[in-house]
Amino acid sequence: MKFKEGFVAKLVVPAGANDVQAFDDELAGFGVRKFASGAASYFVKFNVGKQQRRKTLGAVTEGNLKKMRNLASEVLAKARLGIDVVGEAIAAAEKAAAMATLGELVPIYLKAREGEVREKSFTEMTRYLKVTWKPLHDRAIDSIKRKDIAAVLDDMKAKVAADRARTVLSGLFAWAIERGHVEANPTLNIAARSTNGARSRVLSEPELIEIWYACHDDDFGCIIKLLILTGQRRSEIGGLRWSEIPERLRQIELPPPRCKNGRSMVKAGVRYHIVPLSAEAFALLPERSETCDTLFGRTVDGFRGWGTAKRELDARIARARAKAGKPAMPAWTLHDLRRTFVTHVAENGFAEPHVIEAIINHISGHKGGVAGVYNRAAYLPERCRALDLWGAHVARLVARPEAAKVKPGADKTVSAASVAAA
Repeated sequence: MKFKEGFVAKLVVPAGANDVQAFDDELAGFGVRKFASGAASYFVKFNVGKQQRRKTLGAVTEGNLKKMRNLASEVLAKARLGIDVVGEAIAAAEKAAAMATLGELVPIYLKAREGEVREKSFTEMTRYLKVTWKPLHDRAIDSIKRKDIAAVLDDMKAKVAADRARTVLSGLFAWAIERGHVEANPTLNIAARSTNGARSRVLSEPELIEIWYACHDDDFGCIIKLLILTGQRRSEIGGLRWSEIPERLRQIELPPPRCKNGRSMVKAGVRYHIVPLSAEAFALLPERSETCDTLFGRTVDGFRGWGTAKRELDARIARARAKAGKPAMPAWTLHDLRRTFVTHVAENGFAEPHVIEAIINHISGHKGGVAGVYNRAAYLPERCRALDLWGAHVARLVARPEAAKVKPGADKTVSAASVAAA
């Protein structure tokens, strides 16, 4: 048909169809598409070489048919000259996307990730992207090179934090690649800044007892001892709430938002990670508060000031060793206590690997894959037994002053299995 003003109103969308299309007899390729809703728009179809294209020109409004036909004529004329207006528009959009700065993409990325990661992890991610990487915010995302990232990391005094900052930025670049903002991830092949062996350090029993003796009778000291006795993550113990410790049960019940993964027991329709408490661990808990739900730190988030408290603890250990004429203790992290728990509980025969994984709420070879889907056993009795045995073992070590003596070669290197489990 030859398009005339007002003709679109007479087009009928067949029953059950989403839309109907019609083409102009006067200008080949010029068409209109009307939807079941009544909305309609003009378009033009053309070829550039073997490439078929379709370009939407604009909505159908009263009196704009002539303008739309002229636009279609321009597009078709350019196509005959080999000019692909659709392809050019796509290329321009891709170029504009690639020119987006890191600072522009950070809030978009954070909004996309919010709710996908734990609240604590999201807070850390936000801080690194908004603060640590702020020097690169005004740079186009595809102009950021490996040397630029390395320069920021080299300026960071805390090397473990530098590695975490790199990991966070790497996640953003992976997201940006998927969305066409950049073609490569410049964070790859950047060496770790932390060289203290944090991923393989297992403390010896004498070292554990040295740490125990160096702890003060305060929140941080209690947290350290609970980490030694339970093998849990520092955020899980540091953020403990009285609502997570039933009054009539000697155990911790961590809800999903406080756990790193979803492996847990179902109780009253909610899936919890259950941590049985040995007598030694239970005795460490402070008096139950009626005014504050958190056990440590007295804030809504629990304990804070990890870095300062850890440095003060290390200083006390160093002074004690120097006074006794002993060499300095090799560097260690709070996460090493978790790996140490796994290793010593296994080496002492207190629990099988699958029970240890249940205690620390970890998924690897024993509970991963298909086995993890079908093996829903909670091993709660076995967990209680293992933690009771370990608690009694630590109590015996603490009760013997000679246990804290440093022996040559006492430090251990963890096995690959223990690294995976921690």
